[in-house]
Amino acid sequence: MSKTEEKSKQEISPKDRSVNPKLVIIFCAKNSEATIENAISKVRQSNYDPDVIVVDGFSTDNTIKIAKRLERTTVIQQPIKKYPGKGIAMRAGLEEALYGKYSNKSTSHTNDSEANIKNHNTYDLALFLDSDIKNLSRDWVDLLVAPILKEGYDMTRGYYDRHPRDGAVTKLIARPMLEVFFPEAPQFQQPLSGEVCAAMKVWSTLIEHNSSGQTPDGWGIDVWLLIETLMNGFKIKEVFMGYKDHTSLDAYREEVGNLRRMAEQVSFTVLNEAVKYNRFDNYRNVVL
Repeated sequence: MSKTEEKSKQEISPKDRSVNPKLVIIFCAKNSEATIENAISKVRQSNYDPDVIVVDGFSTDNTIKIAKRLERTTVIQQPIKKYPGKGIAMRAGLEEALYGKYSNKSTSHTNDSEANIKNHNTYDLALFLDSDIKNLSRDWVDLLVAPILKEGYDMTRGYYDRHPRDGAVTKLIARPMLEVFFPEAPQFQQPLSGEVCAAMKVWSTLIEHNSSGQTPDGWGIDVWLLIETLMNGFKIKEVFMGYKDHTSLDAYREEVGNLRRMAEQVSFTVLNEAVKYNRFDNYRNVVL
């Protein structure tokens, strides 16, 4: 067991908890057959004994086949076939966790073991984790949950050490634009973090925005969630997770231009939010 895991176990032992929260972990996955089983296995070792929802983005490999055979795992399909569709997938995962919206449809696959997923709308917390993390461990779950239960935060977001070529959109687009339009946000190291945990009251508040079509369908969802959580007055804490090794880096390690579409969606999401909150004129303060 690593030192981080030992510390996590000491700090968040069930014997020390005054509450026994019901936690669901949501993986938005596409062609993650190489990592999905290990990811689910690792989070199962958490002190919080979570259920798992996998939202599949129309994988062409064995992601669904692998995930649906695992206990207490519900697998649903992204309701709209669109790429990039991370925002669509995250909304679907939350709707499933909150309302059980998709689990009775033919596009879902629910493991029917005796220890199946708990009744819907009984969760206290929902945690998103990227499905392509190679070095995911159960302490990531415990570290992200603890500040919400013990320190009064509404949301936690992971940040980490990464490969020097990783995080180009964060470094060159997200953080500079947030500094201009949302000065409340630049202290966050990873505004596009895929590791996000929040109390269900937070997710319920944010998901209501979908009814007016405001929630981004694609890569803009991460920075949108950060801005909306801040602007709704919720308390956020960033939690250091160590080093993150994930397979998606392989797609742009040698050619950062492959991130063009992501950069576009993140930048226009920030601009859209700036207009919404009457922050657009902040650009006048930028020294050109």
